Amino acid sequence: MNSDNAATTTQTPCSKQRFNQLILPLAQDMQRYALSLSRDPELAQDVVQEAMLRAWRKIDGLRDESSVKAWLLTIVRREFVRQVQRRRVQTVDIDRLHGDELTRLAVAEDHGTDELQRAIGKLNKKYRQPLAMQALLGYSAADIAEKLGLRRGAVLTRLFRARQQLRVALAA
Repeated sequence: MNSDNAATTTQTPCSKQRFNQLILPLAQDMQRYALSLSRDPELAQDVVQEAMLRAWRKIDGLRDESSVKAWLLTIVRREFVRQVQRRRVQTVDIDRLHGDELTRLAVAEDHGTDELQRAIGKLNKKYRQPLAMQALLGYSAADIAEKLGLRRGAVLTRLFRARQQLRVALAA
């Protein structure tokens, strides 16, 4: 940890109270968003923990309390990217797997998820991310467009296509 970070971790009682009032009530939103990005509960938990630490360190820099949710979700998204970049992706050459190994791999990937989660997980990220922001976090199309750097029309199109793909997947 560099000296700059160490200096920002010292909190005043006022900062702690502000953190407890502004940040902690949004922990579930942070967790849902991290899970929608990662589709991995352990990774999502790691992301949220690191995001909470960053929020703790930077709470005194938050000027507009009305934008706390957007600020936190931006931290979560950036921390998710950091975590993914740090993790080494393990791959399996499925062409070399045989019978039982292939079955075990398919069951392991499917374990603990329901039909809707699997369908959402199969969506392309460009459709999954706006859908999660709207359905799980309650963002409007304009808010999503602003956060993702897209036009509002592009967001609406992605949301429409995501819902269409879900209908088809769930009907099958």
